[in-house]
Amino acid sequence: MKITIDKTRCTGSGHCVKACPVGAITLQNGKAVIDHEKCDLDGICIPACPHDAISLEE
Repeated sequence: MKITIDKTRCTGSGHCVKACPVGAITLQNGKAVIDHEKCDLDGICIPACPHDAISLEE
């Protein structure tokens, strides 16, 4: 499983960056990017995104 970001929906608001307790999300070129080595799959970032750009996939 991994958390993914839909780049077409991401606006770079940074809400997910602030929500991630392990610092696995950064903004690059105005879009959120996940460092999957740091991500602990807790999913806190998913509801933090106001644009529904983040999801958990198998």
